[in-house]
Amino acid sequence: MKTLFPPGIIGVIGGGQLGLMLIYRSKKLGFRFAVLDAADAPAKALADFFIEGSLKDAAALGKLAGACDVMTYEIEHINTDALDDLYSRGHPMYPSPTVLRTIQDKLSQKELFVKKGLPTAPFFAEEDPATADFSSKQFPLVQKTRKGGYDGKGVRVLQSAADSPMPAPSLFEDMVSIDKELAVMVARGRSGELAVFPVTEMAFNPEHNICDTVIAPARVDEKTAAAARELSVSVVQALDGVGIFGVELFLDTQGRVLLNEVAPRPHNSGHYTMEACVTCQFEQHVRALAGLPLGDTTLLRPAVMLNLLGQPGSAGSPLVQGYEEAVNVPGLSPHLYGKIDCRPFRKMGHFTVTAATLEDALEKAEYARTVLKIGGAG
Repeated sequence: MKTLFPPGIIGVIGGGQLGLMLIYRSKKLGFRFAVLDAADAPAKALADFFIEGSLKDAAALGKLAGACDVMTYEIEHINTDALDDLYSRGHPMYPSPTVLRTIQDKLSQKELFVKKGLPTAPFFAEEDPATADFSSKQFPLVQKTRKGGYDGKGVRVLQSAADSPMPAPSLFEDMVSIDKELAVMVARGRSGELAVFPVTEMAFNPEHNICDTVIAPARVDEKTAAAARELSVSVVQALDGVGIFGVELFLDTQGRVLLNEVAPRPHNSGHYTMEACVTCQFEQHVRALAGLPLGDTTLLRPAVMLNLLGQPGSAGSPLVQGYEEAVNVPGLSPHLYGKIDCRPFRKMGHFTVTAATLEDALEKAEYARTVLKIGGAG
């Protein structure tokens, strides 16, 4: 595919918050965007062209392919057989369907890590966990369903053989003794050009295993940061990926950096780049898939991002509380996703606080956390 220039059309499979931010942060480049998703998708409001349909529907995917110059995706739960067919018929797509197929299956991901000699937690697979014998296994184990998991769903910690696993084909990892969970956004161009964002630190909601807070830069020494960057680049190269990739890592209590998972798209851990870096993850993704030079990833100011999750017991239309107090916090940038239905622990938005020091950003973000809430109006 030749370099795509404005006003070329980029087709986005999925119109959730990532698709929404992809459009509003990349419009300045001059491209137009076609989006495929359900009628209430947040990105519909900004799309130049919108196709209502299922991401599993081959006909709808074909319609999107015919309406754009190049396709990408903001979610993994897509009909890859249909994408393979479109790709084989000459419809450009980045990352490729082969990359998506590998990442859709957590076992395939782990097998790739092992094949390439990349460090990861020991694991084994079970096709039918409900009938498997775990009596000889060392606990605790982390069960991850091979397909379909997101935002903490499809993950269960088994403390002993008496615990019941989820009844789905799964992999089981030895539980890592974690010091910190880290992430690195890596962009790779069509020619293999690389651009690596700063290493970030992630904190998770312990009850629902959803990313809660992202701290940039991570509070680790340079040796650890360098190891995280090197490992993240290695896995993106192993995938032969083009576009932006979110690489999730564990720093264990022995100081080792281990691969956890990879996302072939913009990622929650990269949202801070919109306010804190010269080029944000969304613009970087568009540059890569269009065949343009990648942008500068320099961190301009320390940043803290907090996800705004639906409050426990939420139902119905979103009700935002404390908005005026929150937006009065110096350095705070709110992002509300426009979702019409609020549910408990659903990602409804996020905010990022930048400041001269990381300590100041953390203090202001924690204050904003106490006042800004999203519940359901019923």
